Amino acid sequence: MTVRFCSHDSGRDKTGKLDYHNAILTLSLREPMSKHFGKSKLVSRHTTQGPERAPHRSYLYAMGLNRAMIDQPLVGVVTTWNEAAPCNISLARQAQVVKKGVSAAGGTPREFTTITVTDGIAMGHQGMKSSLVSRDIITDSVELTMRGHCYDALVGLAGCDKSLPGLMMAMVRLNVPSVFMYGGSILPGKYKGQDITVQELFEAVGKHAVGAMTDEELEEMEKVACPSAGSCGGQFTANTMACVAEAIGLALPGSGGLPAPYEARDAFAFESGEAVMHLLKEKIRPRDIVTRKSLENAAAVVAATGGSTNTALHLPAIAHEAGIDFDLHAVGEIFKRTPYIADLKPGGKYNAKDLHEAGGIQMIMRVLFEGGYLHGDCLTVTGKTVAHNLANVKFNPHQVVVRPLDNPFTQTGGVVTLKGSLAPEGAIVKVAGMKNLQFRGPARCFNREEDAFAAVEARNYREGEVIVIRYEGPKGGPGMREMLATTAALYGQGTGDKVALITDGRFSGATRGFCIGHVGPEAAVGGPIALIKDGDIIRIDAEAGTIELEVSPEELAKRRESWQPRETDYTSGTLWKYTQTVGPAVNGAVTHPGATAEKHVYADI
Repeated sequence: MTVRFCSHDSGRDKTGKLDYHNAILTLSLREPMSKHFGKSKLVSRHTTQGPERAPHRSYLYAMGLNRAMIDQPLVGVVTTWNEAAPCNISLARQAQVVKKGVSAAGGTPREFTTITVTDGIAMGHQGMKSSLVSRDIITDSVELTMRGHCYDALVGLAGCDKSLPGLMMAMVRLNVPSVFMYGGSILPGKYKGQDITVQELFEAVGKHAVGAMTDEELEEMEKVACPSAGSCGGQFTANTMACVAEAIGLALPGSGGLPAPYEARDAFAFESGEAVMHLLKEKIRPRDIVTRKSLENAAAVVAATGGSTNTALHLPAIAHEAGIDFDLHAVGEIFKRTPYIADLKPGGKYNAKDLHEAGGIQMIMRVLFEGGYLHGDCLTVTGKTVAHNLANVKFNPHQVVVRPLDNPFTQTGGVVTLKGSLAPEGAIVKVAGMKNLQFRGPARCFNREEDAFAAVEARNYREGEVIVIRYEGPKGGPGMREMLATTAALYGQGTGDKVALITDGRFSGATRGFCIGHVGPEAAVGGPIALIKDGDIIRIDAEAGTIELEVSPEELAKRRESWQPRETDYTSGTLWKYTQTVGPAVNGAVTHPGATAEKHVYADI
């Protein structure tokens, strides 16, 4: 069998759909595919080769494989499919097409699944403590499955927020040839003639609380907000990380933009399966692709699109798996020098489907590349560089979603990092769509999100205050919860731009307004945020990148003497285990030493 690795546009019909049955491959059965890949040097030799592996092969025969299939490279095809939410529901179907691509290109696909926690359902209650923890469990579980069964390469499909970085982290950690594929965004809902996302529904809860929306209107909106399979439709965390996957080079160009229900996704699914076999043949691995330069490319795309603040956790965590030092402040430096050009929700007007129809992620990358904001020499899963992939991409002047560089919304990115006496390790805020970038006011402190939400719902706060939610960091939460329910309620009440909110926890990608997250050191380890008292003055300047607590060092030292760590209710189980190993947000809230401490790489065993 011989394989011709197709170009990105070959083998398509007039609708752009890939005819993978007829157009891709030149097949000959004269010789086994294993000769092209050197099975003797692949990881799967440990489970498939030699007489001592007869018991292992018997398991593969039991599942319908023949000897030729067993002697081919074994390719893990992992999804985060489940029935928890629409984000993941289409992944199993797309995985079947990936497997066809792997098979057609001479590999033997082995499908498996891992967990995911869907933030939209976990939001606003104790379930959100599971969200960030799930990222690292996803990575760990993929590692264990790959190690245990000795698979040679990996294609990963993900939908909801933490599953995207979780799979990319696994790819870099294992360092076997890998391709990432996003499951696609949800279609926009329609309410009273307007496109809506789940963001508007969370904000509707705040309107309902103050009598600005009836029970009937809220019920009508909840029935139409999410009309299809796919991840939340704004430039929230899932779509932001889909942009990251393309910009960093782990996903095929264009694969992140098509909405989940579009059958044209099959083209990218097939090509992803085929591409991983090409990478295996050429011995191109994730750590050849994920470099300091490619991480900077990813951060630039996040900044240009006003993307989720959660990327300031996930990019350092991906870098950590490659042994690259790329912390919150390194991300912030890229944010600071990259223009904000995409008018996307929550700070803007448009959703992921609109971006796709306007020209997609690749068009944004082309604009940035022409302006000198991207490194064009970074390798990608096409086997070619970013510059090569963008060579035929042009800016579409007949659209309003993405602006040219001579007319940006702002000259700096839509996300800003902060540092100061309140956050010596740093903090982050999304400024996309904000008019005022300074805020000064008295603190109103809460030691958990539920208490803050109850106060907001009861209007037990004043305009001009800084709402402080602490003990919600990686260790203290545990799990660093997102605060979308509280921030959305403020906007629903019409006060979203009249108060500020800071936390050592996180904010959803759908959050907007003066909401500062990732404050470090966190309260659980005695950071300054733990020492704030009601009425203390907090000063925030997103232009200068500062966040200050106007309390003297002497007074803070006095308060620290009487401060005692708080014990959480999570003293056993997964959340307890997480607190024992998780590090600070500034480094990505990672849970192990990373590539700098490893003595062997899985791909080399």
